[in-house]
Amino acid sequence: MEAKSERPTTLVICCGAVAREIVGIVRDNDWGHMTVECLPAKLHNTPGALPEGVRAKIKAGRQTYDHIVVLYSDCGTGGQMQTMLAEEGIDGIGGAHCYEIFTGHEGFKDIMEEEPGCFFVTDFLARHFEKLVFQGLGLDRFPKLRDTFFAHYKKLVYLAQSDNADLLARAERAAESIGLEFEIRHTGVDGFESFLAARQT
Repeated sequence: MEAKSERPTTLVICCGAVAREIVGIVRDNDWGHMTVECLPAKLHNTPGALPEGVRAKIKAGRQTYDHIVVLYSDCGTGGQMQTMLAEEGIDGIGGAHCYEIFTGHEGFKDIMEEEPGCFFVTDFLARHFEKLVFQGLGLDRFPKLRDTFFAHYKKLVYLAQSDNADLLARAERAAESIGLEFEIRHTGVDGFESFLAARQT
């Protein structure tokens, strides 16, 4: 039997914060027709720049790929991401942010109804919390800023995409470092996987 040979025909554009998970989904499902490209996760610090960053990827991708899908939610752009995708005629995953995709819409709604003061951490954020959050906000140099940034939060909710003891320990330390209660919810990656599975061509 000849090995299956597919040229990549679909470009998947995602955030660097979920790139590891998306690449894993594509690899594990043997979707050889898909290529994953990501934008830097740090762009979330300036969400206004996200739509045009994604648009540039779309325009470049049209030179090579037959299909393009975008795995960005609104991500703090105030609706600009969806407006840009509509202008480009591109299918996007929707939702407010990746937390909602990981938990599902109803699951996220339930979490927020139970406790609105949640600070969410994914596998990516657990892995990079010290650099991106603790040092990024200057809490290592100015500990008193903790009350400024996290005064309205009650607990850190770790949305775990994997069963990883090291990441669990990192997430627990992250909660302790900013003085929040800790909770873990195992989400996996079904939200992203089902979206991609429904768009096989």
